[in-house]
Amino acid sequence: MKPIGYWLNRTDQALTASMDAALADFGLTRLGWQVLNAVKDDPRATDCAVRAALATGADTAALDSAVASLLAGGWVTRPRPEGLALTDDGRAHLAEVGARVADFRELSATGITREEYVTAVTVLERMTRNLTEPRNGSAAR
Repeated sequence: MKPIGYWLNRTDQALTASMDAALADFGLTRLGWQVLNAVKDDPRATDCAVRAALATGADTAALDSAVASLLAGGWVTRPRPEGLALTDDGRAHLAEVGARVADFRELSATGITREEYVTAVTVLERMTRNLTEPRNGSAAR
């Protein structure tokens, strides 16, 4: 059996490639979709806030590129310097994109029960905490 790190990397690569393909018709990528959701959920969104929210999944250059692409595509606008907001067209297209993402999520979870999914996420969350949170004055092993 391959170790968990192998499967984490392979899963992330497969998720990105498959979601990028599913969203290509819209001129979006997985990262672009994530940026749109960060902006949609925060009426005071800024470049800095988007970078902070998505830093675990992408570096600054990739995030800046995704934002630039969304601005050029008319999905988001700048209501103020460094500010980001969905355009009316961006908001309207999100429902259509959301349906495609729902299909993608259903495909990615084929054969996985809700309980198995919750267990997998819970275990990964616990592993992350084990490695990132201080433990009674001792460093992570």
